[in-house]
Amino acid sequence: MTKRITSTDAVHGGDRKTKPYDAVPEPIVASATYTFEDSDEIVAHTQGRHPRADREEYGRYGNPTVRAVEARLAVLEGTEDAVLFASGMAALTTTVLALTKRGDHVALFSECYRMTRELAESILARFGVESTFVPMNADDLAGALRPETRLVLGEMPTNPHLRCVDLAKVRDTCRGHRGLKTLIDATFATPVNCRPATFGIDLVVHSATKYLGGHHDVLAGVACGSAALCSLVRELRGVLGPVCDPHAAFLVGRGLKTLALRVAKQNESALAIAAWLEKHPKVERVFYPGLPSHPDYALARAQMSGFGGVVSFVARGGLEGARRLVDHLQIPRIAPSFGGVDSLVEQPAVMSFYEMTPEQRRDQVGIEDGLVRFAVGIEEPEDLIADLARAFTAG
Repeated sequence: MTKRITSTDAVHGGDRKTKPYDAVPEPIVASATYTFEDSDEIVAHTQGRHPRADREEYGRYGNPTVRAVEARLAVLEGTEDAVLFASGMAALTTTVLALTKRGDHVALFSECYRMTRELAESILARFGVESTFVPMNADDLAGALRPETRLVLGEMPTNPHLRCVDLAKVRDTCRGHRGLKTLIDATFATPVNCRPATFGIDLVVHSATKYLGGHHDVLAGVACGSAALCSLVRELRGVLGPVCDPHAAFLVGRGLKTLALRVAKQNESALAIAAWLEKHPKVERVFYPGLPSHPDYALARAQMSGFGGVVSFVARGGLEGARRLVDHLQIPRIAPSFGGVDSLVEQPAVMSFYEMTPEQRRDQVGIEDGLVRFAVGIEEPEDLIADLARAFTAG
């Protein structure tokens, strides 16, 4: 089980004791460019001889507010460094592009975010990088690796069925393959519930829009890893330009201070809701790694300290049955995303996979028409359960 992140870590990890103007929170440095006293200072900076290691030059290459949040995220994730981005997908795509080139091969676990699948099947293919999707089982990974495989990419847990992959087995399977790196999207887990780097995973990405920011009010992403790998990623970020705005970085940094508190509450509430749903006659199946019925329950218990704030379940009545349930809920808002203080609910067949036929959804991506994804906020679990009970009765 991974070391539990505490509220002390979340508030003070990587934080500077003394800040400009004696401020308590990290100040927002809203500057796109930075001045130099003279030409000698420019030369010292470009040659790496400047006495201040944090000396900035231009906003696309760095910002003091952004760097402060990166330092905190690296501590929370247990890595040497972190690189902040304008969104989670910016973090993922830039990291993948930094590690691959034409002729390379990427192995991905089959259940993944639909935009990650789009990245592999459309964008990487356009640049001559091949991809293979592997079943959600680390034992099947070895057979998918090739001499030209440069990256193994997965999520832990996955969206929307909350599947878990054995991180230690992934590490061991990839060890010995020259030039092969591992990348885990741990957005659903957060550093509170699981830190993949402690299992030997090379890089960890998050959509900071979700739990790290925690209030549905900011877009951001982060890639965490060794100093060497993060240097490659940061260099490409400077070329492509998906930098995090300092105001957004400030919101992420503020959200991090309550991360452990929020996630602990969401873990507790989601487990209670999942257990209640599993007994309801209008529910066919519940997907939550904290339930013994989940296929990865034992693995989740072994490598997670909490099971997350998202519960997925299949409501009886198919597409229309799930739609009636979602429409009758009063507390959660109908919206994509998750990880914030407000509960959200969505029906993936309607929200994310509406262009596919029911057969395509079921056979290609495993999405049933009656699937509902409930992203639990910090409301009281008894209130959310009462709301679900009302909605099932009304629907």
